[in-house]
Amino acid sequence: MKKLFKKIILGILVFFLIFIGYLFIGTPPRAEKISWGVNFSQKQAELLGLNWQETYLALLDDLKVKNIKLITHWDLIEPGEGDYNFEDLDWQIEKAEEKGAKLLLVIGMKTGRWPECHEPDWVRSQKSKVKSQKSLLEYIEKIVNRYKNSDIIWGWQVENEPFLKFGICPPLDVQLLDSEIGLVRLLDPRRKIIVTDSGELSLWIEAAKRADVFGTTMYRTIWKEGVGYFNYPIGPRFFHLKKWLAEIFTDQENFIVIELQAEPWISGSTTERPLEEQFQSMNAEKLKENVDFARKVGFPEVYLWGVEWWYWLKVEKNHPELWNQAKELWSQ
Repeated sequence: MKKLFKKIILGILVFFLIFIGYLFIGTPPRAEKISWGVNFSQKQAELLGLNWQETYLALLDDLKVKNIKLITHWDLIEPGEGDYNFEDLDWQIEKAEEKGAKLLLVIGMKTGRWPECHEPDWVRSQKSKVKSQKSLLEYIEKIVNRYKNSDIIWGWQVENEPFLKFGICPPLDVQLLDSEIGLVRLLDPRRKIIVTDSGELSLWIEAAKRADVFGTTMYRTIWKEGVGYFNYPIGPRFFHLKKWLAEIFTDQENFIVIELQAEPWISGSTTERPLEEQFQSMNAEKLKENVDFARKVGFPEVYLWGVEWWYWLKVEKNHPELWNQAKELWSQ
């Protein structure tokens, strides 16, 4: 019995080691044909002290980007109840159309960039949860109806990583999320619905089953309180295992990388830290490595996160290395 028990334990250990090797060492077939894009946030560009229009035109004219995930912020578009300001978003869509780019529009309350949720002050002051949710649905209806006839918008991303507890946000209301998705489908049945989740921290299933296209994030170096800098010890097959699980438990067949890390993840505001610290978690060489990692994962579409920071480095700090590295990617 002891020998049998030892054999069983040995067999389990061997299986575990093979499994770990599969996830963290082996690589799936490398993808050479990938559609590369960027995330763009007007609010983030302004936070960095940039002229956001100039930044946006630079990514279109200089980088020659043709795929943009355009982040909308509710507090910029509806600063007062029923007081809509679409001028800036109209301009961004118009310029993308002139340059032959295509857009993925992120809509909702939690759309990315700190504090993640961007509800206006007048919504935060509402004491009725029902009224706040009604305001959100009215906002979504307004924005979808305004742009659903624009040919360059290929899909609607409804909220950003809604199942991940991150940011200064109200607790997730799954029923409200489903109402948002249902409303967008009703208003614009011909476009894709994208729902996203964390590449490292989530199982994807809840997000993937609600989406026409599932989008994963892909962050490789982060900073965590009490730990400091941390490199996720995962290989490309890790993402394929999660894709396989999502395919088993949902009908999802379409997977893209919605955020590929291309800017620092550090303590506090990025640009308030010394450049040496910023470059510790992201620099031109790390950008190249992350792009190569995404190729090994092999999903057909990848959106890089950090274009505003690249441009800030270029025009404010005389460090064009990341901008030039990205420019090389789009010249291929």
